[in-house]
Amino acid sequence: MAKEEVTRLFRYAQANVSLREKLNSAPNIETFVQLAQDLGYNFTVEEWKEVTSFSVEELKSKVSEIPGI
Repeated sequence: MAKEEVTRLFRYAQANVSLREKLNSAPNIETFVQLAQDLGYNFTVEEWKEVTSFSVEELKSKVSEIPGI
């Protein structure tokens, strides 16, 4: 389920500039996941890390450039 939710968020963020900017402004992974949860995406910090194989802090690119999704 988490993989589908992360993929759904990624695809929607690619198409929605304001959402992408909001998510990209998250200062840490906890805030990022909370923003996603507030928008109806159901995954945890641990699930995000598992699905993406990295944390937001390790990522040098933006959420719109996440590889593998």
